[in-house]
Amino acid sequence: MSKVLSNKSNLQVLYEDNHIIVVNKRAGDIVQGDKTGDKPLSEVVKSYIKDKYNKPGNVYLGVVHRLDRPTTGLVIFAKTSKVLTRLNALFVSKDITKTYWAIVKNRPKKEKDTLVDWLKKNPKNNKSYVYNKEVKDAKKAILHYNLLKELNNYCLLEVTLETGRHHQIRAQLANIGSPIKGDLKYGFNRSNDDASIHLHARHISFIHPVKNEPIVITAPLPNDVIWDACL
Repeated sequence: MSKVLSNKSNLQVLYEDNHIIVVNKRAGDIVQGDKTGDKPLSEVVKSYIKDKYNKPGNVYLGVVHRLDRPTTGLVIFAKTSKVLTRLNALFVSKDITKTYWAIVKNRPKKEKDTLVDWLKKNPKNNKSYVYNKEVKDAKKAILHYNLLKELNNYCLLEVTLETGRHHQIRAQLANIGSPIKGDLKYGFNRSNDDASIHLHARHISFIHPVKNEPIVITAPLPNDVIWDACL
């Protein structure tokens, strides 16, 4: 399921029913309001729903999960509070499978591996630091990666998470010497022109919390020469 249903107001809707809406986030969009005061994706989606269905008054929209601002890809929102509770439960029980694609510098030593680290967030610089053993205030972080393709100067990795820590993929891949393209914060040598990083929430699959049917969605890649080379 990767057909784009709508591109209104720069909003790429990939799936929508009475309970759930799934969009393909652009680089630079914030999922939920923050101290910047920039209009978040959640408000853009609310406006889309209000206009599409001529809804009077406020539109309910539950934020189920987030993506970092420079990251692109799949974001799920709940249209009702009941569905938000059920989707949150699916995330907690790990019954939602999310797969990321990352373009990195330096080929990892292993084509396939599981990374187990401890991450500690520093709120002052909004960065997570990696430790190979438990330290105070650190959280265990587990991810699995698989080398999908070698490009001229980069590698394409497929990543799945067992835990959802702050900047987990960015920090753990940088820790093995393979920082994500454009990610200055975690050791890449230069930024991308649009301030994005080459990390994309590519696939998601789960059992619909109301319809009880399998949902599988793939987010189209950003329009970019290097992403194009991955296909």
